[in-house]
Amino acid sequence: MKFQPPYLNNEFVFKTSRSGGAGGQNVNKVATKVQIDFNIAQSQLLEPTDKAILLEKLANKLSNEGVLQIIAQTERTQLGNKLIALKKIYALINKCFIVKKHRKASKPTKTSIEKRLVSKKLKSETKRLRNNNLID
Repeated sequence: MKFQPPYLNNEFVFKTSRSGGAGGQNVNKVATKVQIDFNIAQSQLLEPTDKAILLEKLANKLSNEGVLQIIAQTERTQLGNKLIALKKIYALINKCFIVKKHRKASKPTKTSIEKRLVSKKLKSETKRLRNNNLID
C-alpha cells in the first residue's frame, strides 16, 4: 500500500518552534522549525495490520508514548519545513510497506570451485615449502 500526501494529514499534529543554529536575527523571532507527531496506534485511517507493521518496523523511532516524531528545520520558512517534514514522514511510512524479495541461495559454479581448489593447493604448497626450508 502506498500512502499519498493528503491521506493522513488530518491525523498529524504539527508543532512549530524556533530553529537553532545560524541565521541572524530572524532565528530569534520566527518559529520556522516544524515537528510532526503521528500516533500510529490511535490512527483512524490505518488498518490494524498496517498499524502492526508500522509499530514493528518503526519501534526504534517511536517515543515512549508510541508517537512518531519527524522534525524539519533546514529551510528558512515554516511552509518549506512543513513540506519537507511531510515528505519525510510519508517516505518513512511507505518504506515500511516495501516487501523485500526473498534471496534464493545459489550453488557455486564448477569454475569457481576449481579456482578455489587450485588456490588452496598453491597456498598449501607455498606453506609446505616454507616449512621444509626451516627444517634444513
